[in-house]
Amino acid sequence: MDKGALGKEYEAGTVIVRQGETGDCMFVVQEGQVAATIEQDGQESMLGLLGPGDFFGEMCVFEKQPRGATVRALTNARVLTVDKKGLLRQITVDPTLAFNLLEKMSARIRTLNSQVAWMDGEQNLRK
Repeated sequence: MDKGALGKEYEAGTVIVRQGETGDCMFVVQEGQVAATIEQDGQESMLGLLGPGDFFGEMCVFEKQPRGATVRALTNARVLTVDKKGLLRQITVDPTLAFNLLEKMSARIRTLNSQVAWMDGEQNLRK
């Protein structure tokens, strides 16, 4: 990894954010791969794998809620931290950034809706 590049380096296995923590920034994966997981009823479930160009933690920028997932580096990774002020400044410079964020968030919601519908269908079949 380029030592002069922006962002923070995380070794494989390192937790970047932990579910339930207070947060006020989002993150952009610059290099490597990270995994987002959620713990519920003592069981950990994979939400997704993220690589260069992907972002996470954006909900904490828009809402003052605790982190909804734990994200850890799967490989050595470089991750850039973006706070609300920095995000708004960047959107002013490049308004398409806001559209790209909304597009990705919409795709995530669509995927979650499909998963919930599938789970509801499975439960109905068991009745």
